[in-house]
Amino acid sequence: GSGSLVAWSLTITDLDPIRFALIFERFLNPERISLPDFDIDFCQDRRDEVIEYVRQKYGIDHVAQIITFGKLQARAVLRDVGRVLGLPYVYVDKLCKLVPNNPTHPVSLLEAIKKEPTFQQMMDEDPQIERLVSIALKLEGLYRHASTHAAGVVISEAPLEEVVPLYKDPRSDIPVTQFSMKFVEKTGLIKFDFLGLKTLTVLQKTVDLLNARGVDITLSSIPLNDATTFTLLHRVETIGVFQLESGGMQEVVKNLRPDRFEDLIALVALFRPGPMDDIPRYIACKHGQEEVRFLHPKLEPILASTYGVMVYQEQVMQIAQVLGGYTLGQADILRRAMGKKIHSEMEAQRKRFVDGAQEKGVAGQIAEQIFAQMAKFASYGFNKSHAAPYALLAYQTAFLKANYPIEFMATLMTCDMGNIDKLTHYRQELIRMGIPLLPPDINTSYAEFSATLSEERPAIRYGLAAIKGSGLMAMQKVAEERQTNGAFKDIFDFCKRFSIRVINKRVFDALVFGGAFDTLHSSRRLLSENLDTILKQVESDRPAETSHRQHSLFGEENFKHDYKKDLLEGSDWPPLTRLQNEFQVIGFYLSAHPLDTYGTAIKMLGGSSLQKVIEQKKEKATIACVVLGLQKRIARSGNRYAFLQFSDTSGNGECVVFSELLTSAQDLLKEGKCVLLTLQTKFDSDIPRFTVISVQDLDIVLSSTLEAVHILVSNPSALEVIAAYLGQKTTGNVGIYLKAPELEGHVFILPQKYNLSFEDITSLQAISGIQNISVTSR
Repeated sequence: GSGSLVAWSLTITDLDPIRFALIFERFLNPERISLPDFDIDFCQDRRDEVIEYVRQKYGIDHVAQIITFGKLQARAVLRDVGRVLGLPYVYVDKLCKLVPNNPTHPVSLLEAIKKEPTFQQMMDEDPQIERLVSIALKLEGLYRHASTHAAGVVISEAPLEEVVPLYKDPRSDIPVTQFSMKFVEKTGLIKFDFLGLKTLTVLQKTVDLLNARGVDITLSSIPLNDATTFTLLHRVETIGVFQLESGGMQEVVKNLRPDRFEDLIALVALFRPGPMDDIPRYIACKHGQEEVRFLHPKLEPILASTYGVMVYQEQVMQIAQVLGGYTLGQADILRRAMGKKIHSEMEAQRKRFVDGAQEKGVAGQIAEQIFAQMAKFASYGFNKSHAAPYALLAYQTAFLKANYPIEFMATLMTCDMGNIDKLTHYRQELIRMGIPLLPPDINTSYAEFSATLSEERPAIRYGLAAIKGSGLMAMQKVAEERQTNGAFKDIFDFCKRFSIRVINKRVFDALVFGGAFDTLHSSRRLLSENLDTILKQVESDRPAETSHRQHSLFGEENFKHDYKKDLLEGSDWPPLTRLQNEFQVIGFYLSAHPLDTYGTAIKMLGGSSLQKVIEQKKEKATIACVVLGLQKRIARSGNRYAFLQFSDTSGNGECVVFSELLTSAQDLLKEGKCVLLTLQTKFDSDIPRFTVISVQDLDIVLSSTLEAVHILVSNPSALEVIAAYLGQKTTGNVGIYLKAPELEGHVFILPQKYNLSFEDITSLQAISGIQNISVTSR
């Protein structure tokens, strides 16, 4: 559609098709048999509005979505048959994992049996598996269920029930055609693709954030030669940039060093199976490392912009027009014939092209070579009118990230609030960019992530709805209440302003675990364990004229007791428990990290950080980290292995643990355990692959080197508790340094040294009145 000048004039599309050589005949021409096709992408948040608009405009009985049928593929049919036969899940799962998982080219059950000797062996040895597979082979390929096409919508002139049979999905109000996409067009219906694209949502929300702070920006008018944007691309800082995020694409961007918008169009078109083979030549010619060659001078105006490399289907059409004497409509038929590889038609087209080229003075042998190149390319070539709009989205996201990184990254995180892996990924990008991610705060956070520019240092404030278990609608109500009636004064004021239907126990705990109430009350444990007490106080505080008219949740007891005092004293969870709870609802360690306890001691071990290992491409490294999880697997050989998720202060990673180490170190590989990993690293297109060589208990390793503990006390009452704790310890080699208000800023060194481990330091940190603990090692 972007090849249409009329569509551009009506602002349906944003790219001038004349400037970027987007050929109209690729969209519509007199020789085209099928209807022209618009692939329309909408902001994913408002796609349903578009479909509803179409229904109202053309009539609800004239609009339907298109059905799709889910087929029983190899793994699915094994699982379904296994379940019906009553076979154990683990039994069937082991068999399913022998089927290679290839989403783009699914492997059939018969292919899997032929490729995997273990598969046939299991069938020969076990009659139950033989029966399972024999039934599955008969059922494979049958339709399993009906669902709705992700984008397809049909609009009919007559009521749809007069044109096609319809199906009613009980989960949707919109009818669905019983004919799938391949057949529905044959009935004469016009098919539209209404796609929800997250990138458009990111762009719009970022612009909204900018407009809210007075930055007037219109994406359709930003310059396409912005130096800051291309500098960002040269540095390959493409996390969050549309189409350019993958490791393979980042490698191409690094080598290409794009410096014009046309490079991005070519990049989108080339980075696909088939055209990828031409990427090295394109890059070499762009940078003058290889001479740009043309088989004939008449090809130069057509291929000069892509350094002599065929990149787009439109170039095939132009070559047919200029050299072969085709109209552009006829050239489109040639392109389709080449793409479908119909031998008889290809031979007729080859003769016509060569004859036409010879009439224009092109030697027959050269014309044959050009046609052969066109035929090879057209079988996988990409449509420039498709690549150009995608390149525009890539450029626009890169522009916003380069020029307005705070708003862009905040929006990016908002659009992936439900995806912990993505949020963790973006958090690591924020660390690299030097942008602080502030913890959630009930008095400053909104439901979504927000840009905080009024602070001394620009930052992103964590969104309340991104806390797992909080709920988007509930958090929107919290933000609305705060904006309407002012900030929450304390935890009692907060509970007073919401009913139990909005903030129930589950939501309350999620907010507590995530640290949203930290500015109202310092102890997360006391808040979590005393919700009933808090609600009793709220009821007690109600004015008499309202409380006597309301039925109490707690019976008719006297509400004169001041429960606020019950929350003033009491310790918080131990630091590690507090952080584990936080990790549970945030997905990563935000307010602190379990390794912070160890202070500078880790550096004394000569270890590295995950970030440095990746940046410096170290082949072997030692990393102090905390275990996040362990996913055990069974290899085809029958040996056990596992994927270990871990976290250090620079980010999260994953490594492989093989059978022998998995057995010997199983007690150390538990969630929340702090360990010292020695890793072997291999880099595949800049993507690190980690294998664990050894695992050690970090506490034991560091305890042997512990020299001194420095304790900063905020409340003098903690001194007595510290003395009592140390009184239980034997004499050792660890010195104690105390700093407290009562000591007037002086550091007090205890005369005795103690035998302390890092577990003791964790216990000391849990004492109320201790502000901070740091350690030094030998």
